[in-house]
Amino acid sequence: MKVKQLMNKRPDYISPDTSVQMAAEEMLKRDIGFLPIGDKLEDRLLGAITDRDIATRCVAKKHDPAKILVKSIMTPKIVYCFENDDIEVAAESMERLQVHRLAVLNDKKRLVGVLSLGDIAAKTHNSHLCGTILEKICEISRK
Repeated sequence: MKVKQLMNKRPDYISPDTSVQMAAEEMLKRDIGFLPIGDKLEDRLLGAITDRDIATRCVAKKHDPAKILVKSIMTPKIVYCFENDDIEVAAESMERLQVHRLAVLNDKKRLVGVLSLGDIAAKTHNSHLCGTILEKICEISRK
């Protein structure tokens, strides 16, 4: 099975100059916990912001989400896979990098989707694969 068969195909960028509050509202509206951050004019992926980034880098540090921009708290190093990768390859990347989500790029390195552990669980019904990924992701918290 290929990544493109499982990924979420609505990966709209948000600007790095978007407020954290607006990013959180977008996450709520779409029922997601990950937003790619990019430059739409140059079609360039700059990073990502997650619900965890908002909680740990904004709220926990008592920043005002309406005043702080996502570029101040985003994760600049984005992890990705390619849409034609086998799902097992993407799963190994998630395990190795200990992440719940991967940006999905096409062969021109343009963002075309997002793959989450939830996508794998919901669409493959492979509880062993999901369990293995989750176990590896959680290893860091046990150390």
